[in-house]
Amino acid sequence: MGILAQQVLNGFVLGSIYCLVALGLSLIYGIMEVPNFAHGHLYMIGAYVVLFLLLAGVNYWVTLVLAMALMALVGLVVERVVFRPMRDAPQTSVLIAAVGLLLFLEALAQALWGADYRRMPPVFESTVRILGLQITGQRLVVVVAAVVLMLLLYLFLKRTRLGAAIEAVAQDRDGAALVGIPVGTVTMVTFAVATALAAAAAALAGPIFLVYPGMGAMVALKAFVIIVLGGMGSLPGAVLGGYILGLAESLSVTFLPAEFKDVVAFLLLVAILSLRPAGLFSREAG
Repeated sequence: MGILAQQVLNGFVLGSIYCLVALGLSLIYGIMEVPNFAHGHLYMIGAYVVLFLLLAGVNYWVTLVLAMALMALVGLVVERVVFRPMRDAPQTSVLIAAVGLLLFLEALAQALWGADYRRMPPVFESTVRILGLQITGQRLVVVVAAVVLMLLLYLFLKRTRLGAAIEAVAQDRDGAALVGIPVGTVTMVTFAVATALAAAAAALAGPIFLVYPGMGAMVALKAFVIIVLGGMGSLPGAVLGGYILGLAESLSVTFLPAEFKDVVAFLLLVAILSLRPAGLFSREAG
């Protein structure tokens, strides 16, 4: 029972990271209705930003804020240079552009930093006991910081005019434009927020996992699984799906060999979609 409870705790840590990445991806899909296949690689670039800031001796919390700010600027550039010119293009063309961006970012990371696996400097190494369970300080920071960021995102979307504009564009892009909402600006801000969330996930997960150019591929695949599970474009669904996947992967290690952990995501996808084809919180299901 102790091992099972420990794995549940580890599942919440993993799920917190997945939630932040999936929320950004879901935000972008809600605005453009096109999956951004390069989102995981923006997470990877954010991890390298965090790595070099920490190696330069920058305080961890300052690094988190700086990485989010820098990657928000990258998100603005990506929207402006890659996706905005494709606004009226067929969805297939937008998907091809996203795949091209993915390949470019991975090649850029390999050219700049090589293909070697790197480890971030440890930050919170102490161990904390919660209800008899052990958790490292970094893993506890992951859960707490992720919950705080998700609450801030909720307040931003529900309590600010810009957040209301994002929700309006996600619900009806043409209707929002008709009532005077600057759709282009809203799309750009959405990309910035989504990329900042990916950078936050990278900053929180980086001291636990290794950093390398291909790290974004599996993260992106799992983020897509999450938003499909939760319902495409549904933010509550992204949060629920993130924690479901994190718990499923963590618990699977207790009963299955570790190499099966990544397969669990896709088995879970098949199982849930066989019961609810539109996802847990999809607009169609609603």
